[in-house]
Amino acid sequence: MTLQVEIPFGRSMLQAEELIQKGVNEIGMLATGEALMEYDTDGSAIIVGDVKYTSKGQTEKEYETPYGKVGVERHVYQTMQGGKTYCPLDVNARIVVSSTPRFAKMISYKYTEGGSARVAMDLQENNGRVVARSFIQNVADAVGSIALAKEESWHYNTPKLEERVETISIGLDGTCMYMSHDGFRLAMVGTIALYNVAGERLHTTYVAATPEYGKETFIQRLEKEIEHVKGLYPEAKYIGLADGASDNWIFLEKHTSIQTLDFYHAVDYLSDAADAMFGSKKNKEKTLWLETSCHNLKHKHGAATRLLGEMEGFAPRIRSPDDSEKLQAAITYFGNQKHRMKYAQSLKLNLPIGSGVTEAACKVIVKQRMCCSGMKWKDRGAKVVLSLRCLNYSRGRWNQFWSKIDKYGVPVSR
Repeated sequence: MTLQVEIPFGRSMLQAEELIQKGVNEIGMLATGEALMEYDTDGSAIIVGDVKYTSKGQTEKEYETPYGKVGVERHVYQTMQGGKTYCPLDVNARIVVSSTPRFAKMISYKYTEGGSARVAMDLQENNGRVVARSFIQNVADAVGSIALAKEESWHYNTPKLEERVETISIGLDGTCMYMSHDGFRLAMVGTIALYNVAGERLHTTYVAATPEYGKETFIQRLEKEIEHVKGLYPEAKYIGLADGASDNWIFLEKHTSIQTLDFYHAVDYLSDAADAMFGSKKNKEKTLWLETSCHNLKHKHGAATRLLGEMEGFAPRIRSPDDSEKLQAAITYFGNQKHRMKYAQSLKLNLPIGSGVTEAACKVIVKQRMCCSGMKWKDRGAKVVLSLRCLNYSRGRWNQFWSKIDKYGVPVSR
């Protein structure tokens, strides 16, 4: 189609650009209206599955687009027995609620980053679109419902990487979010990070799940992602990285050949031990011991065992019950985890020693969006947002997800 628009110049460049945006929206509505009609029928009877539908005639419907509302006369179908109606245009054009797919993609993307009020303000300020908050929530919920419904059947490709993948770390952790009926509960986050031979991270896949009693659903999804990655990179070294929680290691030992305790969790226990042995106030003796201990733990083979012996030897000299308890906690932690503290060996092989990728994912995927001031979530709403955020933050998946909607359609709109 060929469209022509006349746009006046403003008094300033800012005003000129705003007038251009208005002109783009006007021409966009005209073009989108014409494009939508390409997906309607001519009114002839149609067969859907094994059922015959006949047109009830054309009725007008307003569609929300990136440019504005567009009214279109389209055929609505029904069987001879009556019942639910069927609109070929909505199905063929991949309409989500009453939004065109491109606008639904825009809305759901913005919704992964902020609530409906922020999305409405963003659309009005940057796109010249005034949209009701309820519409934004309905569209985001519909898109999220597709993501949730297709988690098991839609496969997403890991991006093709130019460099060889030498190491893959797998991590999982939990972080609290506020649920409407249960108060603070633990949401789960998992990461699968790909590294090159130099130990530089190339790609990360994120998996997250809302609080549930037990972790079965989350574990199944993470295992599916691990299976997919192992099929792509069977020769890579697989490392489990986590804090000291026993459940994490039970899972990671099944899927990785090397398990490494997060270095910074070990350092936290050394810091507590230093407070117990040398006093909570800063002093040279404590500072020297802690700096030397952290350096040795990171760079010298067998340092964890030696530090454990040093702390055990110091324990009888502690008189304060609180300090004794703090030091004993560090001794127990090192006793249980020292076989996962082979940091010098890992660094020599350019293997990661910190679970920062997973801990950052807890903050980015969950905390930044789900734990803003005053927020409390119902299970379904939280599932929708976390599912969309994982698609958004796992590079390449957002566009793959929308390519599948473009190809297979929108089940919730039929």
